[in-house]
Amino acid sequence: MKHVMITGCARGIGEAVARKFLANGYHVTGFDIADEAMVNEKYSGESFAFVRGNLADPADREAFVKKALEFGQIDCLVNVAGVAPRVRADLLEMTEESYDFVMDINTKGTLFLTQAVAREMINNPLENGARGYICNISSLSAYATSVNRGEYCISKAGVSMITKLFADRLGEYMIPVNEIRPGIIATDMTSTVTEKYDRLIAGGLLPIKRWGSSEDIANGVFALCSGALPYVTGQSLDVDGGYHIQRL
Repeated sequence: MKHVMITGCARGIGEAVARKFLANGYHVTGFDIADEAMVNEKYSGESFAFVRGNLADPADREAFVKKALEFGQIDCLVNVAGVAPRVRADLLEMTEESYDFVMDINTKGTLFLTQAVAREMINNPLENGARGYICNISSLSAYATSVNRGEYCISKAGVSMITKLFADRLGEYMIPVNEIRPGIIATDMTSTVTEKYDRLIAGGLLPIKRWGSSEDIANGVFALCSGALPYVTGQSLDVDGGYHIQRL
């Protein structure tokens, strides 16, 4: 049985990704800050193991990798977990505390978890042109500015560079590293701005005039990690209804 590690598995995009892999016969080792009993109940009966922890905490990341290795080799890592700033503040008012909170999870945590898993993955046997797959969830905020949540934009730009760096470093080991850049996705994180984006989408912001779903992102992740694309690495796949297209 193939084995995937997924951060942020308790809800939203992370849950959709986990369910996509489970439906395709993978064992999932998940990680989240959410209540352990709630998560285990949600995945009851599935081939699923859970580690509760904070991605910013080195000890929690270590425990996650240790737990995953109990189930054999790690075939895939999907870095979903991320946070928005607790308070949206103008760039001129952004605090160091808010910056550190977002960066420690979204960028630093993702970087060092990927490093730890990569060290294990390079020892996997080569199978169908790859030893494993890594996929990061970045954001359109990696390139589109939001001056009232600058720390989030910076953190996701950092995730995009993490993708490129590990794609370069792990290429010799035949480990593709790619990312999904979600657009406007209906999740808890966007629930507070529903009216704003409803209006923008209706006004023509997107060529495909609808919100994206967590399942849209999960489908993209699975396409990159299923073994169908072993010669693709360092790529950003925009799952965004065409938001990235520059139009006049």
